[in-house]
Amino acid sequence: MTIPGTFGRDQDETDAAPEDPLALMGSWLPSPTDPVKPLMVFATAGLDGYPNARNVLLSAFDGTRLHFHTEARSRKAAELAAEPRATAVLVWPEHARQLVVTGDVEAETPAEAAAVYPTRTRALQLLAWLNTDELAARPVAERRAAWAAFDAAHPGQPLEPPATWAGYALTPRRIAFWRGDTEGPSNRLVYTLGDGGWTLERKAG
Repeated sequence: MTIPGTFGRDQDETDAAPEDPLALMGSWLPSPTDPVKPLMVFATAGLDGYPNARNVLLSAFDGTRLHFHTEARSRKAAELAAEPRATAVLVWPEHARQLVVTGDVEAETPAEAAAVYPTRTRALQLLAWLNTDELAARPVAERRAAWAAFDAAHPGQPLEPPATWAGYALTPRRIAFWRGDTEGPSNRLVYTLGDGGWTLERKAG
């Protein structure tokens, strides 16, 4: 069934358990060419041993991996360099659905990352250039003035990505599809990747 007002398409028979979780995940998520780019919570192992989580924009699901892009000097980039594993969570609160994907993360090639940059809005392209700790420490008026000055210095030009623009791809090893039910218990389909392929367990919500 198509989900009005959002992205993706669920199964007509929601209780069915398909063998291929990547196909089901692909139906839930926007296609790579869809202009809709949803937010997902992205959790990593912190360098201090504590977990860290933040929202990032899902750039695309290519049928195999979840892609996102960020600042190469960010904390999450340092954490992924130390421990290249993560969990991503997408939520449809109005439809009582949640997708949790855990797996291995690897950096995209510079060419792959650069190809995504032109698809970003002008504001996000500017942010990639100006989102620094040094600028963040300044008063709001100075931050806005620096933004306006940089924008004016590049009027109407397609910007090139900064050297610190980086892309990452998450390859799933565990995928959980959660659905709520107003007339009964919630339900999770949990797929785990092993040597023989995907195995499925039904779990309580």
